[in-house]
Amino acid sequence: MITRTEAINLLTSMPQEKSDMNHYLETEAIMRALAKKFGEDEEYWGMIGLLHDADWAVTKNNWAEHTIKAEAILKKNGFDDEFIKTIQSHGYGMGEIPAFKDKKRENKIEFSLAASETLTGIIYAYALMRGRKISNMEAKGLKKKFKDKRFAQNCNRELILEIEKTGMELSEFLELSIGAIKEIKNELDLI
Repeated sequence: MITRTEAINLLTSMPQEKSDMNHYLETEAIMRALAKKFGEDEEYWGMIGLLHDADWAVTKNNWAEHTIKAEAILKKNGFDDEFIKTIQSHGYGMGEIPAFKDKKRENKIEFSLAASETLTGIIYAYALMRGRKISNMEAKGLKKKFKDKRFAQNCNRELILEIEKTGMELSEFLELSIGAIKEIKNELDLI
């Protein structure tokens, strides 16, 4: 596996929006926290989170190829088929990606990735609404925003609820995720 620095360099070698880089870092932080909670490899899970959208810079205008083009990018950088399959799994079931619309996530890391990368949108939107403040964000308030389908409406709540397939309750996941993002708030220009 490449180093975290090399992974960041890989991502920044493509034209990235700041909001996209924030999303990758947030997903990495949550995945690391989940790995710690589940007794899994934090480096591996973190790398999955960091690189889950490795092809987004080149596919954001053509969703049909999202996660498909990631395979070549990741193989070129030494990642194995299992890593790539896990990355691609967050696109499973999406009608916009015909190659994966009938596929289903099957295991803890896949459910965790889908839930984590989707939840980042709600957490970040809630922090922005609170004046970029995450330092005193609580799961109770986030849960209210989660239940409000109009808030961050592009964030699919069903994907976030896939965390329950790992045995973790939603409230615990919200708490863990807020804590993980608080740890990197300076990198995200949050307070």
